[in-house]
Amino acid sequence: MDLPANLKAAIEARAAGLPTGDLIRSARTMTELYRDQSGRGKRLVTGDTDVLAYAIVRMPATYGAVSSALAHALHSAQFPLRRVLDAGAGVGAAAWAVAGSSQTVQQITCLEREPAMIALGRSLMAGQPPEPKVRWVRGDLRDLQGEATYDLVIASYSLNELSEPERRKAVEALWRHAAHMLLIVEPGTPAAFAQICQARRLLTQLGGFVAAPCPHGDDCPLEGGDWCHFTCRVARSRLHKQLKNADVPYEDEKYCFLAVTRAPAAPGAPRVLRHPQIASGRITLTLCTPGGIETRSVTKKDKEAFRAARKAKCGDLVPL
Repeated sequence: MDLPANLKAAIEARAAGLPTGDLIRSARTMTELYRDQSGRGKRLVTGDTDVLAYAIVRMPATYGAVSSALAHALHSAQFPLRRVLDAGAGVGAAAWAVAGSSQTVQQITCLEREPAMIALGRSLMAGQPPEPKVRWVRGDLRDLQGEATYDLVIASYSLNELSEPERRKAVEALWRHAAHMLLIVEPGTPAAFAQICQARRLLTQLGGFVAAPCPHGDDCPLEGGDWCHFTCRVARSRLHKQLKNADVPYEDEKYCFLAVTRAPAAPGAPRVLRHPQIASGRITLTLCTPGGIETRSVTKKDKEAFRAARKAKCGDLVPL
């Protein structure tokens, strides 16, 4: 998956006038701060150079993860998608993902607390899609006000920056603003998955229904330190590779997500939890099913099922 060409061009144009060394140092500092300070509610990226480095390094992965999670979520639940809230918007990666996923969206509200993030997000959208659909509002997830509701509320890579009490308050507020669906996307780590599970329990207690990724509304059946996460492959630009000191032209972004709806979602097909194990004439799948975690083997004797299993990858729904 790649960023939209016009977004890539806008990022590269902003970076053209800055020394690459400054961006590399900002990217390194940003990585250390997110590793050491996330979950404490502190301001992690504030300066203009730091924010641009963030856009170069993290925007492709965030865009890819939200696009993938959104595709899974909208496949599982159908509703009119006109108004969207991107809460904790950063520089607008989720807004770009939403704009690229639906032609029916009329307005996207980007809520962000950092002025430098808002400034760059606006600049990257200036004069090109999805700008006509987007308005930027300065605000904080920890103090989400107002009575407005949105068909879809997205919180991507933002709740993990809060403390546990702040996170609970934010999830409750986000749910109040969601008329149809709340989509939470976080890094594919055990810690983030544990936070997703906490949000899941809270939201179902508040009357929500799990639409994705699970084909059931019960507690997650994974045990023993295992966690549910998916992967999307995102392209790296030349500048991205420079800032990350990388040679490979892509990176695999691991993410976990949760989509909760106001109305019951239709029971889903089993979802692939692990990369399929392919042997001669046999494919073995680890699946999350309405009955729990199951391992199923498909052979060439069942042609349709074998064809579906052969095409399946981690995160896909398979009609077995």
